[in-house]
Amino acid sequence: MSIRIVIADDSLLIREGARTLLEEQADLTVVGLADDHDGLLLAAAELAPDVVVTDICMPPTNTDEGIRAALTLRHRSPGIGVVVLSQYDDPRHATALLSDGVAGLSYLLKERVAQPGQLADAVRAVAGGGSVIDPRVVEAMIVARTRQANGAIHALTPREREVLAEMATGASNTAIAARLVVTVRAVERHINSIFAKLALTEVGEVHRRVRAVLLYLSDQG
Repeated sequence: MSIRIVIADDSLLIREGARTLLEEQADLTVVGLADDHDGLLLAAAELAPDVVVTDICMPPTNTDEGIRAALTLRHRSPGIGVVVLSQYDDPRHATALLSDGVAGLSYLLKERVAQPGQLADAVRAVAGGGSVIDPRVVEAMIVARTRQANGAIHALTPREREVLAEMATGASNTAIAARLVVTVRAVERHINSIFAKLALTEVGEVHRRVRAVLLYLSDQG
């Protein structure tokens, strides 16, 4: 059976171009088109597509309608795949889209759509529960998160920065306590505070220590 698709974009050129590209594939069928947020939700409800391909900026406000529609559709029909198209590699939009997981989601830059097979491959991937994220978007998300984390480094107290600097040498809590002339209990409190301020909530003490040290070293140089 072919994959059923609804395309949403306020640009007639983009809508028809995407439809042409997708309908060239024997296993893909475009069953509906929409040009705004409400039209997309209505088409999805009436046509029950396997995948929705949507622009981010559409009427009525031309801000993040595509993201909001995607999240609404995923809530109503968790099995639906969503391919979001964007003109910009804005990490805020990607983070909002992927906040609850990446399965069945794709984020592509519009400039990639014309490349042979890119859009069709993304549709197939999300229809099967997979994910395709444009490399430039991934890079932008990493840069944004690193900047945020480095900003958090500067929010540490002078003592916490001393503890983190000692952690970067590979010192144990006992060794850090001896060097800073404090108790091991005090070192543990400082480390827990460091983890909280750097938003390091991953399970595993060793992993969190490594992440904290990497953030510290990247801030140093």
